Amino acid sequence: MTADVQLVKDLVSRIPEFEDLYESHVFNENGTVLPHVFFWDVTQETVQSYLGADADAPDWRRTLAFLEEQSARGVPGIDEVIDTSFLEYLPFPGKPGHAIVGELGPVMAARFTRVRPAG
Repeated sequence: MTADVQLVKDLVSRIPEFEDLYESHVFNENGTVLPHVFFWDVTQETVQSYLGADADAPDWRRTLAFLEEQSARGVPGIDEVIDTSFLEYLPFPGKPGHAIVGELGPVMAARFTRVRPAG
């Protein structure tokens, strides 16, 4: 199993509230999951949770804590998914939810600065 697919499975295992999202992705992709596509949805749900806009969304704090742990590991396939399909899709300055950037742990905050230097 590739590191990026394992990341998805580990997220769902740690935060079971993502199970329905995972199952819909697997169903739509004929039995597999595309980590980058899945994480676009994870980003959206995380921001909705942060904004308090979706009471059923997985808790944003748990998601950020999990991703911080994974980021600290320095595994190439994992880093690529987190950088390009989570951090890059966080809201831009002036958009609702952008303040979540201030909640990133130190590893992800440093990586966010690299992938989106303008915020």
